[in-house]
Amino acid sequence: MKLLNMYGRQHWWPARTKFEVIVGAILTQQTTWPNVELAIRNLRRRRLLNMHKLANTPMKTIYGCVYPTGFYRQKAKRLRDVTRALLKKCDGNLSIYFKRPLEEVRLDLLAMNGIGKETADSILLYAGNKMILPVDAYTLRLMERVERRRGNYDFIQSYLETKLPREISVYKELHALIVEHAKRTCTGAKPRCAKCQVNPCLYRFSR
Repeated sequence: MKLLNMYGRQHWWPARTKFEVIVGAILTQQTTWPNVELAIRNLRRRRLLNMHKLANTPMKTIYGCVYPTGFYRQKAKRLRDVTRALLKKCDGNLSIYFKRPLEEVRLDLLAMNGIGKETADSILLYAGNKMILPVDAYTLRLMERVERRRGNYDFIQSYLETKLPREISVYKELHALIVEHAKRTCTGAKPRCAKCQVNPCLYRFSR
């Protein structure tokens, strides 16, 4: 795939544990990844990347840790709410939590405070190793410009999943490469089209 030739493998999602993926997926809402990295570093320094500890930590402490990501009060509450919900459902054993069928886990995540489709699907793909492709604003932008296709989240997700090989590694790599391409080349305001090598057939993805 041309995106792979342009940027190489992304090795995404950068996290040490499944729970850290979940934390990152929540914190990355409406902010950039460098800000999330700062917040995760703060949480790690206080040893709060542990479900039992985070669930019982005072909100003010969490506020201070996640402040770099913006909307820190909202995100701190989401983090603690989701953590407590997961503890009730699986006592912190995420391997057990993700053993269930994809749709069952997805509905469960979507019922949690602050978890929308993109966040849920990112968690499912990167923490749960489930066969589902997250669709973000970058994906929608690229699909409109390259494939001339517009649609909502479900439409674009379904379209891409019918074209891609049914391999989790492909889903992970493509999602990460689209993000990188949208940030560096297919930007929102001034896209660098002259430098773009993307063939208008995203489904021609090969490893």
